[in-house]
This record gives sequence, C-alpha cells and structure tokens, in this order.
Amino acid sequence: LEILVTILNVNDNSPVFKQTNLTKVVPEDTKVNATIVAREDLSASDADLDTIFYELTTTVSIFDTGSYFAIRGVHNPEIYLQKALDYEKLKLTTLVLYARDRPVGSTDTTNTATATINIFIEQADTKSPWFLPCTFINTDNSVCISSPYTGRVNMSEMSTEPLILEPGPIYAIDPDYMLNQKIVYSIVGGDTEKVFSVDADTGNLTMNKVATSPDSYLLQVMATQVNNIQKYSIVTVEIKVINKSEHPPYFKSRIYNGTVFVDLAPRSFVFQADHPSSPLMITAADDDFPNV
Repeated sequence: LEILVTILNVNDNSPVFKQTNLTKVVPEDTKVNATIVAREDLSASDADLDTIFYELTTTVSIFDTGSYFAIRGVHNPEIYLQKALDYEKLKLTTLVLYARDRPVGSTDTTNTATATINIFIEQADTKSPWFLPCTFINTDNSVCISSPYTGRVNMSEMSTEPLILEPGPIYAIDPDYMLNQKIVYSIVGGDTEKVFSVDADTGNLTMNKVATSPDSYLLQVMATQVNNIQKYSIVTVEIKVINKSEHPPYFKSRIYNGTVFVDLAPRSFVFQADHPSSPLMITAADDDFPNV
C-alpha cells in the first residue's frame, strides 16, 4: 500500500528584519527623491516564503513629518526623500516600518514585524547672511529683510572714530546658526572717491579722507561668508554730508506778546500786541546759516 503525504505550509512565522533599529543623519540640503535608507538595509525575510507587504509611518504627530519620507512601494521598503527639508521646521523624526505577510486589511491571520528608523537632520549652509536689524516677512521666519543704514558727516571734516549709524552699526549674521560661518565686510559700490572704508571683521565704517561735496553717499556694503563667497548680502548705507554746526539756534526775541479777540473762530491769527493789524510770528535764527 503506497501512501502519499503532503505537508501544507502554515503561516506560523513572522517576518524578520536584519536590523530593528537604525539611525540616519540626513543633510538639510539633500535632494528630493534621494535614497535615505537602502532597500537591502530594510528588507525583511519570512521563513514561510510569503510575499512581504511594507508600510511606513511616523511617531511624531506635532505636524506632518511623514510627508518628508516615503517608501518606494508596498513591496520595496527603500526610504527616500519626497519633500525638501528645512532645519527650522524639522530637526529629527522617528519612522516605523511595518513588514506584514498579508496585505493591510486582510482577514487572514497576519504576522507583523517592525523596524524603527531615527532620522536626524543636519543643518546645511543654505542661507545667505542677514544684516541686522531685520524684519521677517513670512510666518516660518525663513526670510528677513533689513532696512538701509544712515549716518552723517561734516563737510571738510575728518572723523577718526567709527561713524555712528542708524538704526545701529553695520552687522550681519549667518542665519544657519548651527554653522555660524565667519562673515567679512567690504564696500562694493557708491564710493568712487574712496572717502570711506569698512573694517572687514567688525563692519565699522570709518573715513579715509574728508568729504568735499555736499552730495550724499549711497554706499553698497557687502557681507560675505568666508567659506563660500557665493553666500553674500548687500545693504545700502546712506551718508549725508552736512555743514558743521558751530552755533545753536536762538529766538530773535526772548518774549513775544500777542493779542486775540473774543469769539474768534479756531485757527484764527494771533496778532502782535503793539501792531494789532500784523499777525504774530515767532522766528528763530542760526548763525551757521546767516542767509536763511
């Protein structure tokens, strides 16, 4: 008597990952669609030789961190970047990869394995310097616009100290604050006569010689990162040239006497007390400007 025995494979084994916990450091400037974790590092095996179905989720729920990373397909666990990174928004996240031997939603008995992937974002040198003070123009504070600097010098007078500017001294920072690259300053326009110079390290603006023209100077000052000259910003510095004031202004009379009439309408003239027909005028003079 010949007896044929057939052994049926029972789904009694769970998928197995080579590594159940991985850590990856991802530069902020990684290109979209680049591979973050290779397929061979994430593929699971199954002793039952079942087809493996993969699903990727995130454990961070503050905002949609899962939109940054995805797997290539339900049967391909390779993780890739599907959205540009921003260190200001995302510094780290934790992903969970599921491996199942049945499709999601199947009524059959399903065995599942998980692998945890810790992603740390490394800040990259993506931003040009910001001159301070500056004003953010968007809600995520990724763009900051500075206002021009202003100052003044006296005509034909040499100042030996750094010029006082508004709203403050020339100063720029690297907004990629974790890198904080060194910044140097230079004048790149608006000073053909070489009247001014800027300290490369401090940004202090000083005079090389006297200003002989009453015209204002519109200097273009550039802040550049030492490690990358293509990372730069330019700001306008307006220097007004004025005649030196030797005398304070003064009123031509110490006391002014005026006369008003009852029931006058608002904004009516006040008249001189000793000349009732002449409006009262309060005037000041300045010996620095004798013809004004």
